[in-house]
Amino acid sequence: MSLEYIRAAYAVPAKKGQWVRYTGVKGPTAKAREGVITGAEGAHLRIRLDGDSFSNIYHPTWEIEYLSGAA
Repeated sequence: MSLEYIRAAYAVPAKKGQWVRYTGVKGPTAKAREGVITGAEGAHLRIRLDGDSFSNIYHPTWEIEYLSGAA
């Protein structure tokens, strides 16, 4: 599957280079983290969060906010 599939299936503006905010951070002092979409893995997004040297897999609608602008 691809980012095109994710955009159509979940009605989100997911594109490579799109900035996002992950709000699913846990803990009493946890803060949302921002990162960039680096690709797709099946029907999920690959996102590299700021400060990480790798991408992780996230669901396109679960605790993800799409921000304007590109990397």
